[in-house]
Amino acid sequence: MNFDVSVDLLIAGSGGGGMTAALAAADSGLEPLVLEKQDLIGGSTGMSGGMIWLPNNPLMRRDGVPDSHADGLAYFDAVVGDIGEASSPARRETFLTAGAEMVDFLMARGVRLVRCPGWSDYYPNHKGGNSSGRSIEGIPYDAAQLGDWRDRIQPSMAKNYGFVVMTNELRAVQYFNRSPRAFAVATRVFARTRMARLRGREMLTNGASLIGQILKALIDSRGEPPIWTGAAMEDLLVEDGRVIGARVSRDGTTVNVQARRGVLLAAGGFSRNADMRRRYSGDQPNDGSWSIANAGDTGEVLATAMRLGVKTDLLDEAWWLPMVFLADAGAAALGSGRQRPGAIYVDGTGRRFCNESNSYVEVGKAMYANRAVPCWQVFDEGYVRRYVSGANPFRKRSISEDLIAAGAVKRADTVAGLAREMDVPAEALVDTIERFNAFAVKGQDPDFGRGQSAYNVCLGDPGYQPNAALGPLDRAPYYATRVFPADVGTCGGVVTNEHAQVLDQQDRPIPGLYATGNITASVMGRNYLGAGGSIASTMIFGYVAARHAAGC
Repeated sequence: MNFDVSVDLLIAGSGGGGMTAALAAADSGLEPLVLEKQDLIGGSTGMSGGMIWLPNNPLMRRDGVPDSHADGLAYFDAVVGDIGEASSPARRETFLTAGAEMVDFLMARGVRLVRCPGWSDYYPNHKGGNSSGRSIEGIPYDAAQLGDWRDRIQPSMAKNYGFVVMTNELRAVQYFNRSPRAFAVATRVFARTRMARLRGREMLTNGASLIGQILKALIDSRGEPPIWTGAAMEDLLVEDGRVIGARVSRDGTTVNVQARRGVLLAAGGFSRNADMRRRYSGDQPNDGSWSIANAGDTGEVLATAMRLGVKTDLLDEAWWLPMVFLADAGAAALGSGRQRPGAIYVDGTGRRFCNESNSYVEVGKAMYANRAVPCWQVFDEGYVRRYVSGANPFRKRSISEDLIAAGAVKRADTVAGLAREMDVPAEALVDTIERFNAFAVKGQDPDFGRGQSAYNVCLGDPGYQPNAALGPLDRAPYYATRVFPADVGTCGGVVTNEHAQVLDQQDRPIPGLYATGNITASVMGRNYLGAGGSIASTMIFGYVAARHAAGC
């Protein structure tokens, strides 16, 4: 076969997994090449909060935060359970062991990371769970350090808020007027933002910081980073059963690229591919129309791998994120209602069906399991007065009359009247809220345990007593709006072993083919263990793939 370009490790995708793999490959003496079909690098990682979840990580050990390898394994066992090869004991062991190696590796090459104290595991009450915070994230990073690449990174979520804010700070900033500690954090963020503007600096935070810092390490290592943008992998090239490269479309030209040590698929899932979503969605049917995933998450690379007869699993699963879709600045606060006092979720019968403050993935799955797609978020005027402020936190807190007139938000002076607006049984909704209120005033939820875990509380209102995660709906008027099971990515795909090698139908590694991230069946199975779990997984197994390809 004639090749136009030859490298050691060809990497499809420039998210956290692909970029970490490129840096690890270069450090191991290999020549990597990253393909990114979009014009900007970073993929879903760049757009995200950029947190990395890892039990007993080096920053926890440095700060003396109690944790252990054994607790990490116990937590996997308790929450994920036995879901097959995707989360085998060997893959879990690699996640924890190689994860710590990867964090040390990145920091040794100049990537600056900090702990996210207080951001609890999503299931801290399970065996091995930890409420102190196993997540880490990048520091605010000056984009000027990237030279000509400074404008070529996916904007992170902080761009939507207009502040130079780290992900762990954001949960305090949204409650800036609810507690002295939250006000202090918000003051620091506002001062940092103001200073950056005065100095004319673009400071990267969240996922953009993570991607930007790894990119800088690549630049320092290689000079010009080995990245092609506008380059899509069209097909894998196979010879005698071994993957030896790929056919790539770059700027309208087809290029055959040889991969002497292997090809790493790190191109994300298929959230934006309506046909694939319909075909594989199983008992969680959707066509991707509610997805807020990276626009490039369209599944072509996964489809290419599947044509080779690879083993797949969990194709019906996604990283669910219940969303309120309203085109109004003040309506953004409604999307956090499930974690705040004064709001609940109900199904089409007017009854609650889950702990609203639990993991977004768990709540999304509960919506499907209880045939509550969409469900309703019901809240009261007290919620509006506390949290709905829009772009200007000092304006009168109210729901836009345009949203009411359009029917996007229902409003009534009584709960029974609201039920009629929602077209749900009035008696059931009244009974639901009366029962909820009777316990909520005491900070209790015997039906679903809301507010009884550190995770529920850590994202709740720090200024609300007696429970930061729940409170009664007792101030008229009452409101309701629809909630949909959106997602930030699928999490099923090719099955890989502990070396990130893709397996065939007989569980044998396909020579020369590796995969990591949302293109794979997740090591976390059908659950999300903590903030930054998916980013940790793609980075760890990207690191592992590069080291394995190098023979390390």
